[in-house]
Amino acid sequence: MRSTKSGKTVSSHIERRILLIRGQKAMLDTDLADLYGVPTKALNQAVRRNRHRFPTDFMFRLTEDEKAEVVTVCDHLQKLKFSPVLPNAFTEHGAVMLASVLNSKKAVQISVYVVRAFVKLRQILSSHPEVAKKISELERTVASHDVGIQRLFGGVGQLMVAPGDKRHRIGFQP
Repeated sequence: MRSTKSGKTVSSHIERRILLIRGQKAMLDTDLADLYGVPTKALNQAVRRNRHRFPTDFMFRLTEDEKAEVVTVCDHLQKLKFSPVLPNAFTEHGAVMLASVLNSKKAVQISVYVVRAFVKLRQILSSHPEVAKKISELERTVASHDVGIQRLFGGVGQLMVAPGDKRHRIGFQP
């Protein structure tokens, strides 16, 4: 990842990695490890050694469902699909705290870009509250559509039974 004089390449790369999880803007441990130039395992070890620096509003662990959703939505996270470990998500404050825990020159430099990316997204959403409202509505709509689509596939599957396979069954049928 190269940065231009203004840092636009780094900032845009970071902005694409910020996800909306549980109504909060957050970055996953794997993305932050990549940015800070350390293995994800080393990053998480540093967090465990300094757990007192990461309250729940700085960092939280994704659930299985949340992990599946981010893997589905983000192509670059396909490697998480088969990982048995649930990833950690860091809010803006957690990402900055992480830079201080890692204590490397690169981590400090990148943390500036991370903060700027979070601030930029906050400004965009606050200057366009109707956009934020629409995004929330879309998230709720998509969740309700998922249930409807699953029901539709179930119904189609039942209709796809070949005519010769239909037998009159004896006994109670729900």
